[in-house]
Parts: sequence; structure tokens; C-alpha cells
Amino acid sequence: MSYPSPDTLGAAGLEIAVDGAVLTVTLNRPEARNAQTPAMWRALAAVGAAVDDAVRVVVLRGAGASFSAGLDRAMLTPQGIDGERTFPEMAAGTLEDFDATVGSYQEGFTWLRDPRFVSIAAVQGHAVGAGFQLALACDLRIVAEDAQLCMKEPALGLVPDLTGTKPLVEAVGYARALEICATARWVAADEAARIGIALEAVPVAGLDARVAELVTALTSAPHGAVSATKALLQSAGALDLAAQSAAERRAQHGRFRALLAAAGGAS
Repeated sequence: MSYPSPDTLGAAGLEIAVDGAVLTVTLNRPEARNAQTPAMWRALAAVGAAVDDAVRVVVLRGAGASFSAGLDRAMLTPQGIDGERTFPEMAAGTLEDFDATVGSYQEGFTWLRDPRFVSIAAVQGHAVGAGFQLALACDLRIVAEDAQLCMKEPALGLVPDLTGTKPLVEAVGYARALEICATARWVAADEAARIGIALEAVPVAGLDARVAELVTALTSAPHGAVSATKALLQSAGALDLAAQSAAERRAQHGRFRALLAAAGGAS
């Protein structure tokens, strides 16, 4: 499967670039602070479906001053966005229909957790609501010192529904996640790094360089070993010690066989 065409991506507010083992995905609606739409989520899902095994790192970033200001608020109005169902229309339908529609939106986020690659969010400016959740969908987050994160949905009478609740709890724990969401307060870059949402906060001018440095480090180890390790770490929270230990043994057996095969010592 190939990536969507530049015209298709551009119409959805996205750009992509492939440089060897690195895929960079840019939210490209800077005039709207990279506000997200269903078309953007579908395009993100299509990009995710097209990623091949040669990609080792996916970098997700926003054009302009903000990573993403969240949902395009036009979706909440009766007028909505041309060609898209509005949220009032969705809410008036059946639960099954609503579930299927939002499930398709979530596919624009969940692919970033694929163990075949490591995903990095490079966050500058605002990351609000859906923007915060898109950053949380990535494995790692580097934030610029001007970053401001906010889970705005509860303040609007809604809940975070774009796969952000689980990674937030995993990053900061239940109590802090509840406080951040229920108060819909702003989390500045230094706090995000201190409490575990971000790996680190860096000067705005140094964001690109720090992400490039991390990409280089992530691609230095054998691809299969990094992928298998990511899969193990993803399973660790759900398994007890015995089950996780067994998963480690199975993964290590696979790695030894791969190394032997590469050396010509096994078929």
C-alpha cells in the first residue's frame, strides 16, 4: 500500500516526508493552529496503514507556532464542516453508529503505537484537546519551552475520546491524570517534563536538533531488537510478572534465531 498523494494529504492538512528509515508527518494548517478535522484523522490513519517495515522512527510535528490547537470547533456547530457529519448529528444517531464513527477517528491515533517503529511527538506552542491526545499517542514526546498542554474536553462538557486517557495515566498516574483532565488546566513544558508527560523540555530554537539527535540514537540499535523491546514494554503493564517473564523469553528466543540466521548459522 502506498501513502496518500500529496494533494490528498494537503487537502486534509497534512504533509509527509520520508528520509531513509524516518517518516516525518507534519500537521499543516498553521493558519488554524493545526486544528484537527475528521479528514485529517482519516489521512493520518491512511498514512499509518501505508507505513512499511523500512520505517524505524515516525516524527510527528506541527507547522507554525503550535503543535495543534485541538478539534476544529466548527465540528461542534450546527453548520459543521462541508462534507462531514457534525457532532450534533452524530449525537442524535444510535450508539452503534456513534461508536463506529469515533472508532474510525481513533485509527488516526492508534497506528502511532505500532511496535515496528518508535514514534516521537515534537511539540511546540499549544497542544490542546485532540492535539494533546495526538502527542500522547506517540511513544515519546519532546516539548519546546513554549509548549502549553491542556485536556480541554471536560471544560466543554465532553470527555477525551481520541485514545489519550490510557497513555496519560501511564505517564503520570491516575490521580495526576484526573486532576489534569478534570480541571482542564494548562500544563507548561517544564511541568510536562517533570511529571513524565515529556522526556524533556528544550529551547524552542533547539527542538528540531534535539529530535534529530534522538532519532539518530533510536536508529543506532538493530531494528528487530528495538521493535521487540517496544512490544515487551507495551505488554508489561497488563501482564503479571510470570506472564511478562515468559514474554521476554519468547522474544529473546526470536532475537537469538534472527541473529543466528543473519550470521548464516540457521535457516
